[in-house]
Amino acid sequence: MTNDPHESLARIFHEPNRLAIMSALCAAREGLAFTELKEACRLTDGNLNRHLKALEEAGAVRISKRFVRTTPRTTIQITRSGVNRFDEYLAALAEVLEQARRALPAASRRAPALAGKPVAA
Repeated sequence: MTNDPHESLARIFHEPNRLAIMSALCAAREGLAFTELKEACRLTDGNLNRHLKALEEAGAVRISKRFVRTTPRTTIQITRSGVNRFDEYLAALAEVLEQARRALPAASRRAPALAGKPVAA
């Protein structure tokens, strides 16, 4: 990771649907079936396919297709490289978010009643 955590925010993961996909796969040691991942992330077939293609091209996930009895089954697993890169991304994101939180005026962190109202600098 670089000294500037913003530079470590890997674009491949810095998209809400890809963040959801990677998060779901991190919790599934054996991977997830396409339909399970689609439901977990609330995506359409086409949208999930598009994101999986980008993640696969980046080496973050592995997609395998096989038959279970007579039914085709697509399984998606996070790769070792994907785990490492996603972990680095999450660490950088946490640091960026913490910097932003610390930069907020103290009053806005304590008083939810100020939400949506301008705070004097």
